Parts: sequence; structure tokens; C-alpha cells
Amino acid sequence: MKLKKYKYNFLATALLVSGALFGSCSNSDIVTTPMDEGKFETSDVPVAYTVNKVGKPKNTTIEFREEMTSEVFLHLTQESGVSIEAEFFYNPSVLQKYNEFNGTKYKAFPENNFKLEGEGKVSISTGDIESSGAKFTLTTNKDLNYTDTYVVPLSAKTTSKEVKVSQGADYLIFVKDLTKIPNAAKETGIQIISCMEVNDTNPLNNLSFTLKESGKPLIDIVILFSGNINYNPETGRVFNHNNPNVQHLLDNREKYLKPLQDRGMKVVLGILGNHDMAGVSSLTDETAREFAQELKAVCDAYQLDGIFYDDEYSKPWDGVTPGFTFGNHSRLVYETKQAMPDKHVSVYAYGSTSRLSTVDGVQPGDYIDWGIHDYGNSWDMSGSYPGLPRSGMAISSQEFAQGRTASEGALRNIRNNGYGGNMIFAMDPFRSNFNYSQMPAMERMAKILFDDELVFDGKKYQKDW
Repeated sequence: MKLKKYKYNFLATALLVSGALFGSCSNSDIVTTPMDEGKFETSDVPVAYTVNKVGKPKNTTIEFREEMTSEVFLHLTQESGVSIEAEFFYNPSVLQKYNEFNGTKYKAFPENNFKLEGEGKVSISTGDIESSGAKFTLTTNKDLNYTDTYVVPLSAKTTSKEVKVSQGADYLIFVKDLTKIPNAAKETGIQIISCMEVNDTNPLNNLSFTLKESGKPLIDIVILFSGNINYNPETGRVFNHNNPNVQHLLDNREKYLKPLQDRGMKVVLGILGNHDMAGVSSLTDETAREFAQELKAVCDAYQLDGIFYDDEYSKPWDGVTPGFTFGNHSRLVYETKQAMPDKHVSVYAYGSTSRLSTVDGVQPGDYIDWGIHDYGNSWDMSGSYPGLPRSGMAISSQEFAQGRTASEGALRNIRNNGYGGNMIFAMDPFRSNFNYSQMPAMERMAKILFDDELVFDGKKYQKDW
């Protein structure tokens, strides 16, 4: 396998089994040298290199909000005729050499907060190409700063006389400790869902509103409104289409989406009809499964936290084209949750998705996370989504562009009767009604829903694409 060569080889911690026999020097540290890419293709003996838990032979980036455990492995480029034993160890000199070579100033992640289980020992049996995992745990301390990136520098050494080692490389784990960043969860358990009209508005504006006492962000979930469901008559496929505004945000997630997630917010892709017969309610069971798998691939590729369905702007099925039907919206929502049970799946209580039914014996409350009311509606949705608790109902939704905001009474109803959330649509500090309508609405939300005071930091993020 051809490995990509980097400026300095911090790709992998490698053991090269060569013609030299260490004999009694069985615990010799592997020498840190640049990896000769040619050796991976021409060497007659196996090279063992480090990979992370998803099999990637490159440096790992880890972000953690609480103590976490992961692992690294040794892989061989080809089977070895002998068993191989080795152990990973924390090696500051690796980071020092990297910083010197690249002119960087990365700080070492504290060794006391990095623990290798079993002393980092791993083994590869004769005939295998993958080692057992070297598990490690990361913990925080009072001195770690979330604005900095730290590095765990790893090396390896042999623990077997039979292993022949001539050169090696090293592996760097880049770490961001987010444990000190307030997450979005508030004590009352109520969540604020910000559905952003991203054709007009930069989603980074959600960063600008926090609560004075708790320091928490006001917003818990950001919906990118909206991606689309479309049909390609040439291929016969239903697919996810994103307009240039949505796609720009996805392609530049490091700038526009990751900062929201770093503050504890979930980022969800809206799916909306787009003027053809591929609608939320019109897919057959098999087409729904295929589209759900495509959405999973989108969420995985762009590290999104879920999907929000709004069944509007689609044309009805023509009654002829295969792969379509009438009134099958529950199946698509169900298949989406089946495809990605770890993601948020939400529906807008409007049109076909205003009601869902049991699918394959699973009631809606078990395959959706949120039912989100249309503007102003405040009734209990248990009849619409059987099994959904009030904690999964977002009621008294607000439309900020039109100045349709929730009253104190509506907000108290959420707080006092166990409802889980409130949705705001089209929040935008550049709209003319920001000071006299949007801000007072968010101040009421902070006071009534969270017993707190809204803080606006004054930052307004223009749409810059």
C-alpha cells in the first residue's frame, strides 16, 4: 500500500523488520527517522505502522468534553513469519522535532493526563497484519485551555528478541480539550432550536447569545434550512440536493459549523421538497431506505448531528413512475432513524409530517427525537406522534422575520407543563426588527425558560459568501 508522504514523517509509529538482528537489545527504542516511502513498496520484509481506531495511517485529531478512551494499532504492510511484540510510549522528543522542523509551537498534552492501558503493549501474531489495540485515556486538568491544540507524542519500542528493527517513525495525536467550554444544556432541560434561513443569514450568529448566570449558549440545536429532496429522471434516483448557500456551509464546516458544535450546539440539516415528485411522503419503502442511507453518508461526511424533515413544495406522484407512492412519510422518517440511530431525527408538524404512524411495530416516539410545531401552535402532540414524550415536543414556534414571537404565557406553558423545546425561525441581527422584536423575544425566553438574563455580545456575522 502506498502511503502519502508528508513534509515530516509523523504519519505512523513504524517498526521495520530488516536483516539486522538486535539479539539481546530487545528493548531498544525505535529510531526516529523520516519514512522512506519507497521502502513500503520495495521492501521484502513487513513494515509495521500505526493506525487509529478507524484504520487511518495518519495523525489523529481528538476533541473531548469529558474523560474519553480511544486506541491505536500497529498494522503490517504484509504478513510476518514471526510474532511481533511492541509497546507504545509517550515521547516528548517527537513533538520537539516536529515543532522544530515545521516552525510550529504545539504544546505537549500533559503526560499525567494521558494513560496507556497495559503499559501500551501490543502484539501481532504470526500470519496476522493487525495488532491488538493499545487503549489510552485522556483526562483534563485545570491548566488545559480549550483555545489551544495539544499533542500526545507517541513512539514505540520492541519487546521481543525476534523482531528485527532498522528504522521507525512516530505518531502524533492532536488534542483539543473542550471540557471547560459550557455546553448548551440548561438546568430546566428545555432546548432552543434555531432554524436558520441560510440563504440570508450566517449561522455563526447563534454564537452571540448566551445566558448571564450559567454562561450557556441560548441555542441548543441549529437547523440549516434547507437541503432538498429531489428526483433525477435520467438515473431514476432520489437524491439530496443542496443549493449553493447550504453547500457552501457544508464545504466550509470548519468555519461555519464546527464553532457551533464546539460550544455544544447540534447542527442539523433540513430536508425540504423542491418542486418535483420526490417528497418526504412519496417514496416507496425501498426508495426511502436508499435515500436514508444517502442522508447518513451526508451526515457522516460533514459531521452533522441529524436531519429535520419539512414536507413542503413537492409535487404529487404521477401514479406511474416506479419507486414512488402516496402517503409514506412515516417510512422515510423511520428509515432515517434506522440508518443513523445516533443522530437527531426531527419533523415539522405541518403537512404530511404533522402526523406519523407506527412502522414495523415501532411507534413514532421511538424513531423521532423532536416534533416541532408550526408557528403559534401549542397543543400536546401525543396524538400526532404516539409515544413521543412532552420533552420531545417543541411548541409555540416563533417566526422572527415576520415578528411572530411567543408571549410570556406561551413560554410559561412550555416551562410549567413539561414541554421540551421552542423553535425560532429566521433569527438575524441584521433584520430591521432585531432590536424591537427579536431581542425582546429572546430576553423573554432567557427569563421565563431558564431563570436567567440574555447576554448579546454585540457580534454580528454578515453573510460573507
